[in-house]
Amino acid sequence: MGFTDELADIGDPIWDAVVAHPMVERLGEGTLDEAPFRYWVRQDYVYLVEYARVFALGAANSPDLERMGTFAELLESTINTEMDLHRAYAADFDISEAELEATEPSPTTRAYTDFLVRTAATGTFGDLVAALLPCMWGFNETARRLDERGRPDHEGYSEWIGMYAGEEFTELTEWCKSLLDDVAAAATAAERERYRDIFETSARYEYRFWDAAWREEGWAV
Repeated sequence: MGFTDELADIGDPIWDAVVAHPMVERLGEGTLDEAPFRYWVRQDYVYLVEYARVFALGAANSPDLERMGTFAELLESTINTEMDLHRAYAADFDISEAELEATEPSPTTRAYTDFLVRTAATGTFGDLVAALLPCMWGFNETARRLDERGRPDHEGYSEWIGMYAGEEFTELTEWCKSLLDDVAAAATAAERERYRDIFETSARYEYRFWDAAWREEGWAV
């Protein structure tokens, strides 16, 4: 049994909570009001910028050329392909590129991305991978579960499910899980425990990211 099989005991209850959240549940049904989803799209754009920094740090801290190359490819793909796709997707919801660029991170987005970048910058390569995995795993698991229920009639929500339940994103998720399994296999017991803590924190932020969009969270003062 790989290390990520053990992490499933941590992740599964959180993915259950995500799928049961009213925002995600209604997204899957196609009944979600578009206002919180537009909020989510804008915040996810801000998130992607910082996520790209984590890929850059992954390339810099990779222990071998093969992994360095993979992280470099992910960085290039995120900046030059995924963000263009995100802009096009946002346009379908009448969100302009200028609005995306002007988006201020919510308290949750700020906390989550600060956690990711700090972990990637100051921790080990294993810490970085453990922090990175919940975003991929959580989106993939959520979308696959929604897909099993049947795609909604709402074109934008159906597209979201198809993107993250699809073969390409599933393969990326499995790659990241395999990478953490490899790293954890050579780690000490103390390092593996730290990876669990980091993974759980990122996974909890995944839930909070959805919840913040549902509430259209802002700063109180």
